[in-house]
Amino acid sequence: MAAMNTPVPEHGPWRAQLRCLLFTLVAAIPIILALPHFFRWLGARPGMIPPEPLLEHLPARDVSLPLFALLYALIVLALLVLVRHPERLVRGLQAYLLLLLLRMATMALVTLEPPPGLVPLHDPVIQHFYPGNEPFTKDLFFSGHVATLCLLAFAVPRSRLRGLLWGCAVLVAAAVLVQHIHWTIDVLAAPLFAWIAWRGGGLMMGLCLRRRPV
Repeated sequence: MAAMNTPVPEHGPWRAQLRCLLFTLVAAIPIILALPHFFRWLGARPGMIPPEPLLEHLPARDVSLPLFALLYALIVLALLVLVRHPERLVRGLQAYLLLLLLRMATMALVTLEPPPGLVPLHDPVIQHFYPGNEPFTKDLFFSGHVATLCLLAFAVPRSRLRGLLWGCAVLVAAAVLVQHIHWTIDVLAAPLFAWIAWRGGGLMMGLCLRRRPV
């Protein structure tokens, strides 16, 4: 009889995950709309020159094509895997929004001037959020491209893909340095902020699902 009187949850886990997904998509709207205004404001700010031990030893090269071919192929591959793990997918999306907010905060607090010898990077996706749809050179601290791959490495289940993502994050870090579009400090800081965003996504997911984060 006790078992018969046990209340049955009105909504299954998928309902809670859907609620989290809808919350994430709604929260993304003001952040995405704010990006062009933020970059316009950032471009007008004077920036600092950080200590740089490496770039002067690297001849600048344009590696945009292999960089983006690798980056976006891995993003698509990781998303295809995460679709089969809805909770990790939603947590990853929430973490990515936090990553965007962290980048906006750090770029505002630590505004840097572009490195010498910079070769403009034509990002087929991100440049649509830049003023005039042109390459932007002051979105520096920290590297969004490296941080995105690190975040995906945290998000995917333990597998060979996770190792591949970490390895390719190193390759992308090398590529943005070779192209002189980031300072060394931008690249070194990216994994730390990706981890902070992933942990923050766990806290948000815990609140959405009304349980302790993992």
